[in-house]
Amino acid sequence: MKLKHFLTALLILISSIGFSQLKTITNQTSYPFWINVPKAESTEKQPVLIFLHGKSLSGTDLNRVRRYGVLHAMDKGRKIPAIVVAPQLAKGSWNPDKVLEILEYVKKNYNVDESRIYVCGMSLGGYGTLHFAGKHADKITAAVAICGGGNVSDGCKLSTIPLWIQHGDKDYIVPMSESQKVVNAIRKCNEKANLIFSIIKGGNHGNVERLFHEDALYNWLFEQKRE
Repeated sequence: MKLKHFLTALLILISSIGFSQLKTITNQTSYPFWINVPKAESTEKQPVLIFLHGKSLSGTDLNRVRRYGVLHAMDKGRKIPAIVVAPQLAKGSWNPDKVLEILEYVKKNYNVDESRIYVCGMSLGGYGTLHFAGKHADKITAAVAICGGGNVSDGCKLSTIPLWIQHGDKDYIVPMSESQKVVNAIRKCNEKANLIFSIIKGGNHGNVERLFHEDALYNWLFEQKRE
């Protein structure tokens, strides 16, 4: 049994090595947040990836933010070549200006490549992503919004940056029409906008979380660069 306990402890240690630089930042910005900085950060400018969670992860326990999404993918071994930032919302909806406050804090305190700043989110975080991009498109490079929605009035602003909007066709919590309305508004403003709208066949409000564990989302984001 002692050997079994030793091996279990060793596996836990090994699995935690990838998160050796993951830490929390509290009392510095309106939202507390997790941050993970690549080891190369001290010598090279790094992209920034902001992840906005959905309603079920709201609260005052930052560990909840690791239950799904980008941090969950990292916990399962995914290496992300960026400064990963994952704030927590206590309640209500994401405030674009408070998300910007975190971005400005990270830019001030870390070695950031300002031509490569990305935001992604799911559900309430999908709304938060499009609200943030709709108000502060000039601050970010590209965004991915999953099973969320946004403001139709932001269509023209959203058309100025690369966007990938994804929604399951079996989502009965946030209907796909929520994403479709924003997509229509963007295309109405600029039919040549750099916009991908992916309808996920059989996707419901929960199983689209798998997108955070696949290469496509990250490959697409990190290919985008602002001139």
